[in-house]
Amino acid sequence: MSRITVLIVEDDAKIASLHKRFTEKVPGFEVVAIAQGLDDAKAMVEILEPDLILLDLYFPEGTSLEMLREIRAKGLETDVILITAARDMGPLKEALRGGVFDYIIKPLILDRFTTCLKKFEQYHNRLNSPDSIEQEDVDSILNVISKETDSIRTSAELPKGIDPLTLKKIKTVFDRPDISNGFSAEDVGAIIGASRSTTRRYLEYMVSVGIIYPDVVYGTVGRPERKYFKNS
Repeated sequence: MSRITVLIVEDDAKIASLHKRFTEKVPGFEVVAIAQGLDDAKAMVEILEPDLILLDLYFPEGTSLEMLREIRAKGLETDVILITAARDMGPLKEALRGGVFDYIIKPLILDRFTTCLKKFEQYHNRLNSPDSIEQEDVDSILNVISKETDSIRTSAELPKGIDPLTLKKIKTVFDRPDISNGFSAEDVGAIIGASRSTTRRYLEYMVSVGIIYPDVVYGTVGRPERKYFKNS
């Protein structure tokens, strides 16, 4: 299986170097170049024809959304993951309409990024298979994209201080068979390896969006304890 070639487009040299290290931690990916400006990036895309571009949004000369539109207009067979500090909904909408594979908000979290690249590898390999396709193959390819898009939207809409990977871990706790007695913040923190204060912040967010609900439970000695239960 050939390696997936990656072009990093990022004007901050330190961040570009970090993204390169993260990318090359994932087997099967090779960073072929780093561009620190949009003009250089456009030239490199034409010359190198990378499989994947890790694209920052803001540059001194403007945003990279125009470059994304040019890639699509020219029919280039390269995919884009947008990596940005922008938290506005506008760029996200335009990026999704421009066909990005993922939209990751800085700072880059290694686990989230690694999961994204592994999903991209599945998608890329299936899309480049020489075999004829059946409906189940199409469904499989679209399923990878659909799951990634769900992740993008969830991440982009989360409030500051709520990490999607940690949130997912806590949600999983409430799928356990021993949920009937509820979980306290201490219980959940012990299960996922997080502090009580961090866990409480996530639990209260889950309450605010209706995933779980709180209740006061009195123990054998009458000491009240706040516990959380999954909404049915």
